[in-house]
Amino acid sequence: MTNFTKRSATRFLLGGAGLAVAASLTPAAASAQDTDVATRANEDEGNVIVVTARRREERALDVPIAVTALSAEQLERSGTLEITEVAQTVPNLTLEVSRGTNTTLTAFIRGVGQQDPVAGFEAGVGLYVDDVYLNRPQAAVLDVYDVERIEVLRGPQGTLYGRNTIGGAIKYVTARLPDETQVKIRGTYGSYDQADLIITASTPISDTVRIGASGARLSRGGFGDNLVQDGVENYNKDVWAARGTIEFDNGPVFVRLAGDYIKDNSDPRQGHRFLPGVITGAPVLDDVYDTRAGLDVVEQEVEAYGGSLNVAVEVSDTITFKSITGYREDKSTTPIDFDSLPVGDLDVPTIFENDQVSQELQLLYEGDRLSGVLGAYYLDANAFTAFDAALFVTGDLIGLPGLNAQTLGDVNTKTWSIFGDFTYDLTDQLSISVGGRYTSDKRTSRVLRTTFIGGYSDLFATGAIPIAVTSDFEGSDTFKEFTPRASISYKPNENHNIYFTYSKGFKGGGFDPRGQTSNAPDADGDGTVSQDEIFEFMRFEPETVDSFELGWKASLLDNRLNVAIAGFISNYKNVQIPGSKGFDTDGDGVTDTFVGVTTNAASASINGVEFEASALVGRDFAGPGSRFNVNWSVGYIDAEYDEYLDGETDISEFASVQNTPEFTVNFGTNLGLPLASGMLDFLADISLQSDVQQFEFPTPFIDQDGFALVNASIVYTDDSDRWSIGVHGKNLFDKRYVVAGYDFVFNTTLGIENNVIGFYGDPRRFFVTGEVRF
Repeated sequence: MTNFTKRSATRFLLGGAGLAVAASLTPAAASAQDTDVATRANEDEGNVIVVTARRREERALDVPIAVTALSAEQLERSGTLEITEVAQTVPNLTLEVSRGTNTTLTAFIRGVGQQDPVAGFEAGVGLYVDDVYLNRPQAAVLDVYDVERIEVLRGPQGTLYGRNTIGGAIKYVTARLPDETQVKIRGTYGSYDQADLIITASTPISDTVRIGASGARLSRGGFGDNLVQDGVENYNKDVWAARGTIEFDNGPVFVRLAGDYIKDNSDPRQGHRFLPGVITGAPVLDDVYDTRAGLDVVEQEVEAYGGSLNVAVEVSDTITFKSITGYREDKSTTPIDFDSLPVGDLDVPTIFENDQVSQELQLLYEGDRLSGVLGAYYLDANAFTAFDAALFVTGDLIGLPGLNAQTLGDVNTKTWSIFGDFTYDLTDQLSISVGGRYTSDKRTSRVLRTTFIGGYSDLFATGAIPIAVTSDFEGSDTFKEFTPRASISYKPNENHNIYFTYSKGFKGGGFDPRGQTSNAPDADGDGTVSQDEIFEFMRFEPETVDSFELGWKASLLDNRLNVAIAGFISNYKNVQIPGSKGFDTDGDGVTDTFVGVTTNAASASINGVEFEASALVGRDFAGPGSRFNVNWSVGYIDAEYDEYLDGETDISEFASVQNTPEFTVNFGTNLGLPLASGMLDFLADISLQSDVQQFEFPTPFIDQDGFALVNASIVYTDDSDRWSIGVHGKNLFDKRYVVAGYDFVFNTTLGIENNVIGFYGDPRRFFVTGEVRF
């Protein structure tokens, strides 16, 4: 089960579709356009997923958009520990730990995302924590604790809440405080000395005020070792986290003040070399989790914290006012060793600093036939990235010892928008929705690049000498766009919904944070490079997508059996292609630095189908209370570049959409058997994905062939719901698979040592979880 081919995926899809038509399965998917989604699961009667997306309770199938919602119970039973694991369940979703980091998130939905985490590039997929949009991907690989649900919305978002996102949104929703005093302790112990402890406590202090707090200690030994740095592990975990909440609720007024903090002292995550060193002759290591990375001029450390204030006021029976205020800040230092060798062939110590303030106002209306929302959103965010690119081996060869290129990028984003979305029920069977958003993004960038000799720059060491400034840029521009949304929904009866939705997505432009202004061309041929020409050289345009979605949702047999299918067509225009490449500054045949290469070179057609299902197949077959559930999902994407320009040449036939497998499949079962005074659940699932490229052009070694991951769990829950214990196995067949990488050999050249490195997903692990509630 290590290779998953297109043919096997097609057979699986067609076979499963036949099963769905025959059995009319139930999707394990919810639909939501706000965070107030409740999953009401009675496993004796089947799944009834209720949403309040339009400020009234309604079944999931009544809402014309496909969203997958995973409840806390589902996540805990399956032993889900990090948000990236959600991608194994949701179709057409890629979630990865970004290359060379422990907590930076790379997210793609339906072929749209953003791989590069440096300041200057906006995310294609929005991540929200309790309605607050996270502007930067650093510290965004969230651990799953104290969570009520995780939602994944596919396709452009922005007419109903928050920030406009072109690819989709992921919502991490923490639990509301209970009405009575409660203490919950959850522990995990397993392979690689994993030892986690999470304590959550809350209590009412009056009839209207409740307080709560959670603390987490998350630790694990490394999957491998650093063979040249004593005591340093690779792929380990060392995290402290905390969250506090105060809630006020007197009926018409609800106020929630929350804050969170995370400190990650895990060792640097370094990659696996696929080729022997050219000069050092360093062989390829047998264990893909081991490393010889020698970069140690900065410690690996991530610190992030933030707060939110949510206020909801019921002005009348039909009108609710809502305010969402958010603040977040994070700082990371990361030694990224691109060569994974003791020598400084291509070493990149990096600093990330981000902060943001956001304010959102919503006015919600709910009448007999008309319901909707009017809103306004504001974000003021600053992202600072600074790094050295140490090319010490190259410098020695060309007579510039300690050759190093320092890059500073400081980007401020001020964005505001107004949005609205309303639904009108023409009849009991037919309804229409119309919405729109006007967005104004102002991007102000400062890019400074300096060449040093003599070692690392003054950011990380002393003694280096600056010899040239290759970029000194300041620029600002505003990008504006109106993005509409419209849908029509027809329900021939209460158990079926057929809908068609059009939505437009928009992602603002900016300035290349690694651009080298000394390379700006003399576009008008007047013999000088003007400031306007430098401005245009550094600038890249916004990108847009037009998405059309046709879906069908059905619920049969008293909600025990349902099915949901969505087909979509997306026209993706002005695709932003960020990156960098090696550059020979003096024409001597040696690449002695790198330059940013960010363009709007491409347009793409991304079309596909998504199928999600679950079913209560049987109950009471092994005694009262016994049950057997099945869940299943399939995603198919046909993603092709219609145009990909290299200068004036279209090379689209050689390019592929990155981080987007053609097929994603998941199949899971849950057998529940009454035992003593509780329920014993046997869970198993297999997730498969077809071939995927890390970049637009093929890269040997780091492009991943299709593969399968198999997980299993046994969980016992006492009938009182006071305690539970589970045994979990992940990646049972110990598959080695690449999730990210760097290529400085096949598509560009930088350094001397043949630097192609990959980062791997987790190996086989077993762990035990236990939870006690008081």
